[in-house]
Amino acid sequence: MGKKRKHSEAELPAAKKEETAPERPKRTLLGWKDKPENEQELTGFRNREKVLVTCSRRINYRYRHLMLNLVSVLPHCKKDNKVESKATKGATLNELVELKSCSSCLFFECRKHKDLYLWMSKCPNGPSVKFLVNAVHTMEELKLTGNHLKGSRPLLTFSSNFDKDPHWILLKEMITQIFGTPKEHRKSKPYHDHVFVFSIVDDHIWFRNYQISCPHTGADKIDRGGLEKMTLIEVGPRFCLNPIKIFGGSFGGPTLYENPFYVSPNQIRSLEKRQKAGKYAKKVKAKTRRKAHEMTNQLETDEFADMWKE
Repeated sequence: MGKKRKHSEAELPAAKKEETAPERPKRTLLGWKDKPENEQELTGFRNREKVLVTCSRRINYRYRHLMLNLVSVLPHCKKDNKVESKATKGATLNELVELKSCSSCLFFECRKHKDLYLWMSKCPNGPSVKFLVNAVHTMEELKLTGNHLKGSRPLLTFSSNFDKDPHWILLKEMITQIFGTPKEHRKSKPYHDHVFVFSIVDDHIWFRNYQISCPHTGADKIDRGGLEKMTLIEVGPRFCLNPIKIFGGSFGGPTLYENPFYVSPNQIRSLEKRQKAGKYAKKVKAKTRRKAHEMTNQLETDEFADMWKE
């Protein structure tokens, strides 16, 4: 019989390799992250701009429709409940912007059910701008023939006046950051089929939204030379922004610019009332002058006045 081997001499079985599932890639807003982290870091800056859009209580229905129209054309915005427009609205809005993980804010403030003010602010450090909104026309009112894809990225165009003065340059940069849809945003579509036009006329900023219409044949491709025949069809909404003040902080702070040509709507209404009151005062003065003239210049009595009386 053979000799038994000692335990020390016995060959130990080879250690089995641990069979584990491969590590699952990380989940992101744009899908699975398949590339290594080093390559992801080299892609560069990603715009994470988000805009909070809200309004004050007791807002007019036309101004509320205007706000909803802007929400429909800005896929990177977030809505929130109405905010009471008091002296402490700045702190409240800054807190809401932080809770919603936003970096900008559009606040529609309505006063006396007539006047609409728009606050455009970069939170939480500023700057911020206060506008008076005039010439409001919503999409429901205009009934224009233009139409564009919801969520598509707009092209921003500015008139040459924006490069003249420092306050217009600052407003151009703020409008670019707030109204420009970030690239590869999860709610946006990678198409450019409409244009936001901002033009300065009489120290007012006029906003228009146009659809880019290209001539097509039966196929999906554009004809050669068709870009020259490209047309713009207005979609809406329309409004006009009259800048009042530019502040260094968010919803307040030091005043960087104040519009010297701004006249509040309260002063305009008071002047109109004074003109109407002046018309009535002129009528009363004319009556008193007529009576005084009749008293000083009385007619002579007619001797035949009582001839035909019985």
